[in-house]
Formats: sequence, structure tokens, C-alpha cells
Amino acid sequence: MLRRAAVAGSFYPEDPAILTAVIEDFLAEADGTASEGPLKAIIAPHAGYIYSGPVAAQAYAALRPRAEPILRVVLLGPAHYLPFTGIAAPAATEFETPLGSVPVDRAALGAIGGLPQVVVAEEAHAPEHSLEVQIPFLQVVLGAIEIAPLVVGRARPAEVAEVLERLWGGGETLIVVSSDLSHYLDYETARRRDARTAAAIESLDVSGLGPEDACGYLPIAGLVQTARSRAMTVRQLDLRNSGDTAGPRDGVVGYGAWAFGEMSA
Repeated sequence: MLRRAAVAGSFYPEDPAILTAVIEDFLAEADGTASEGPLKAIIAPHAGYIYSGPVAAQAYAALRPRAEPILRVVLLGPAHYLPFTGIAAPAATEFETPLGSVPVDRAALGAIGGLPQVVVAEEAHAPEHSLEVQIPFLQVVLGAIEIAPLVVGRARPAEVAEVLERLWGGGETLIVVSSDLSHYLDYETARRRDARTAAAIESLDVSGLGPEDACGYLPIAGLVQTARSRAMTVRQLDLRNSGDTAGPRDGVVGYGAWAFGEMSA
């Protein structure tokens, strides 16, 4: 079963050559200091590339020096279209983008299939952009990988953390959490709100994250809870909003990028 691209041509270019060139341009403009320090997980935004691509590129640029051991990406994002309870795995065996199809790690999904919060719901994946927009970046930066794509509905951070622990693995596994930050505030209010959210992420404070702070606050909170239990490091790579990239400043969407590392890495 193939999960076909839903937002190619709207959130990002449909032409493979143009898409690759756009991503490479974003990566070339990313801050070189992003590659410093250990890395096990990233948070990256998922809006249209013209708005969030430069911020997402800061996270993906950090992966390039570490691409060789990574074979599997556990990819989590929020549900924007279908309300449901739990964490949705796909029935599909491949996810399509203009750059080709990426196989789903069915063994990884099997490892979490017995958890009560995990459901199989292809209808949650079919229209969802939060995971899809990350995949072309992964294809350009990491090459041949498998993905374990999960859409997070109504779930507790502890339930997300339990899934992450099951799939944590070693150097072959990367965790990617897809989320934008505040939505449709004026520019200065958004900057203040997003700065508070960034402080909660960087201090590993799950209680400081709520639905008004980020559309993907639940997958973020699950990662933060796991990072706290594992005494991980967190580095902010970028923090901007659509008023800084490509939009007006009267109703912006916030974007941030973070890298999480294990002390032993």
C-alpha cells in the first residue's frame, strides 16, 4: 500500500529537481554551528516551505555530518484533520514524495502495535501534512532510510514517551518531532509566547507546554519527557516566525528548531 503525497505542489514544489534545489538552498543557508554536539532527536516545523523551510533546514543541516549510521527515522507529528484518540500508525507500506517512495518500517510499528494507545488509522495519515513535509528533507539529507510515521491525536505525553522508548534504538535511529509553534498572534506577542515555549523545551519542562503553544505540543511533550528521563542535552538551533521569513506581521505562525543529544553520544 502506498500513501500518496497530499501536499506536493502546495506546501512544497512538486517537480523533483526544483524540490531538491529548494532544499539544498535552504541547507546551504543554514548556520554551520548547527552541526556541533551530539544528536539523537530534532524538532522541526512543518508549514509551507516558503515560510518554515529556512528554520527546518537548521535542524536538517545538523544531520548531515551524522547521516551515515542513520537507517530509521521515527517521525511524529500532530493530527490537523481527523480528531481521534491515541497515536495512529499507517496501514501503508510506503510514503510517496516527488523524490520517490520511502519504505515504512513495519517491524518498528509491530514493536508498538500491542500498546493500547497505538491504533492503525490510514485515514489519519492520508491528508496529514505534518509528517509529509519532513520526508523530502530526510530524503535529501539521509538518503535511503525507513520511517516509522506516527500521527499523534488525543494522547498523554507519557503515552508518547512510552512509544519513543520502545523505538529508541541506537545510532541507527533518529527521532523527528514535527511541530509549528504559536498560531496567528501579532508579531511581538508571538515572539514572547514562542520564547516561553522555547524555555520550556530547553529546560525539559513538560508542564510548560500546552495546546496554545504549539500544534504539536503532545509529541513535543513526549520527547521532552523522554529527554528528561535520559538526562539529554537540548540545543536551540533557530526560533523565528512567518513574519521573519515570508509573511505579514499581523498574524504570524511561530517556528523553532531544536537538537537533542545523549550525553554518551
